[in-house]
Amino acid sequence: MLCFVCIKKHFSLRVIYVFLILLIISSPADGQMRDKKGVPNLPAFDYRPLHFGFLIGINTLDFKVVHKAYNDRPDGLDNRYAEVVNLNPGINIGIVSSLRINKYFNLRFLPGISFGQRDLLYIQDGEAEEAPLEIKSTFLEFPLLLKFSGERMTNVKPYLIGGVNPRIDLAKSENDGLNLKSTDVYLEIGAGLDFYLNYFRLSTEAKLSVGMLNVLDPAGTGEPEDVMYTDILDRLSSRLFVFTFYFE
Repeated sequence: MLCFVCIKKHFSLRVIYVFLILLIISSPADGQMRDKKGVPNLPAFDYRPLHFGFLIGINTLDFKVVHKAYNDRPDGLDNRYAEVVNLNPGINIGIVSSLRINKYFNLRFLPGISFGQRDLLYIQDGEAEEAPLEIKSTFLEFPLLLKFSGERMTNVKPYLIGGVNPRIDLAKSENDGLNLKSTDVYLEIGAGLDFYLNYFRLSTEAKLSVGMLNVLDPAGTGEPEDVMYTDILDRLSSRLFVFTFYFE
């Protein structure tokens, strides 16, 4: 059963990756290739010292699950494990503030809010429970990122981005079974393409976000029936994959 869960999880993730790659290379790039004259749109856009915009994206949330050693577990939980299944799509929205440093670098502050869910399935003695724990999250995000841009090719420009993103989970108290800490700090790295259209710049970006802290509260929920969910776990580290559209 555990192998089936892993296969299902990785298959779902692969489908998401393929879908996002197709989005990156879709209509904006085609539209630019049809521009036979090669006339750049918004030629002065990159010289603005400060500009603003908004973003909307989709995400998938995951946990890196680290289990306790057998001798650290309560009696009867030796063969109990947890695995994230059902990578559910979530949504990100936010605003964009971008400060020009020089031709190649911009400092970007992207405060916003995101919604997502992780399904944590428990398996004991080879048998999975009927339903996973649904761990819902509502994050307030405060990412501060450094954007490194390549050379502009008429109306398309590639870039890399990286930085830190403190997140506060407002929905942690709504979860049953597990108690999670509300704050975490994420390291983020990604890549994208800027498309210069007639009236605004559209950017598509794929980004990986890795939590640095252990968000598992070892004290648990305080309910005796929830011991079986908390006491087999040593660490839960958050991971997010985000695909974002920027309108600037």
